[in-house]
Amino acid sequence: FWVALNSQQSSYLCVHQPCKFWYPRVTWNQPHKDSGVGGPTVVFLLVGNPYMCNNECDASTPELAHPPELMFDFEGRHPSTFWQSATWKEYPKPLQVNITLSWSKTIELTDNIVITFESGRPDQMILEKSLDYGRTWQPYQYYATDCLDAFHMDPKSVKDLSQHTVLEIICTEEYSTGYTTNSKIIHFEIKDRFAFFAGPRLRNMASLYGQLDTTKKLRDFFTVTDLRIRLLRPAVGEIFVDELHLARYFYAISDIKVRGRCKCNLHATVCVYDNSKLSCECEHNTTGPDCGKCKKNYQGRPWSPGSYLPIPKGTANTYCECFGHSNRCSYIDLLNTVICVSCKHNTRGQHCELCRLGFFRNASAQLDDENVCIECYCNPLGSIHDRCNGSGFCECKTGTTGPKCDECLPGNSWHYGCQPNVCDNELLHCQNGGTCHNNARCLCPAAYTGILCEKPRCQEAGGCASGAGQRAPPRGCPALLLLPPLVLMLLMLLPPPPAPLGTARPRLF
Repeated sequence: FWVALNSQQSSYLCVHQPCKFWYPRVTWNQPHKDSGVGGPTVVFLLVGNPYMCNNECDASTPELAHPPELMFDFEGRHPSTFWQSATWKEYPKPLQVNITLSWSKTIELTDNIVITFESGRPDQMILEKSLDYGRTWQPYQYYATDCLDAFHMDPKSVKDLSQHTVLEIICTEEYSTGYTTNSKIIHFEIKDRFAFFAGPRLRNMASLYGQLDTTKKLRDFFTVTDLRIRLLRPAVGEIFVDELHLARYFYAISDIKVRGRCKCNLHATVCVYDNSKLSCECEHNTTGPDCGKCKKNYQGRPWSPGSYLPIPKGTANTYCECFGHSNRCSYIDLLNTVICVSCKHNTRGQHCELCRLGFFRNASAQLDDENVCIECYCNPLGSIHDRCNGSGFCECKTGTTGPKCDECLPGNSWHYGCQPNVCDNELLHCQNGGTCHNNARCLCPAAYTGILCEKPRCQEAGGCASGAGQRAPPRGCPALLLLPPLVLMLLMLLPPPPAPLGTARPRLF
């Protein structure tokens, strides 16, 4: 059994170099203390030939003992030593064994978990994980010859999953063939799950690391402090248990491989094994078991983990630096870069280092100040738009001035914005006794008109009478009384007036 601290190339910043260290603390529980862990000599039958009963297990004799340490003794691809449980001599009482691997340290898995059985692979097994040092447990994967019967779950394989269902806990029948000698290995497929993001040959690692950087649930899925192998039913091989040969039913594991690295939040390049304990040698002024907090007197900015991106160098913790204006980042695959998402405090930009349109940089504030961006407050009537330059000056319309475009240039007056003056008391005087009203128009006497009261009314069509400002009819034209048409019709209907006395009446024919 071994753990590699990093399964990737050494070029990644703040990711440990590949190395090996001894197995973690291993605990187990089983109902009997015979066979490999203490007790009398027990004869067991090999699965391949149940009638050859010359195999013995005796914990008191080193040559015949099968202790748990033999699961982790680095024998290469063809291990010959193995741990063995008690036999199922108390059938039908269940033969169940738990094997717990504890690191007392958070580990990030980087490759498949591989369990090699010396006996047949179990009919029923659960692989579990803990993220809190064994206080609570969650299933990682179920294994059974019949998932529906054993766990009330439909059988699936990792190939049935996708990017959207990669975190689904499944039951597989792929590794529980029971009474078979040619297939001894059980996998928990880490790489197949990586392939949903990095491609079948794991060539697009930038995509995978982008997902790990931004998706906490995905990171947690591949992170453990403890693993537990729950062996629930040994390999039987038939529908019914052969009660005449119960010595053939037991568990035996020759090798367990777990490949991973210490979780140091990408703030350490070394993870050491000292005094039976793993620990990160933290950098970047971080501390803690996983480099998960800032050192004392180095807390000017909130702690944040490092990043795998950009490929291949990654960064410590500044690449996703948003100056406190966001706590979310997103990886842009096309650009191989990370940008801050949902910048607050009126900021924008890759690191929330710029001000939104309509705001400008407060020169007296630091980049991580909530008041780093000040609103332009451009006058909407005097400015072309609501944006200003880096000094806070708005772009003004013609005739308008001032930082906020709320003042008028000489020769202009404010009237829903700056308008050119029609009159004033300096250059554009109202004439003929007119008065200037709000620089917008001249109030002229009755006899004058025009913009500046410069035009006598008698100069208009129709002429003027001798009286100033009074209009007279044109010479040689009689004055006409204009009556409305309705009045004229009524006058025509009236009877003629009576003739004066002595005037002959007209005769009617």
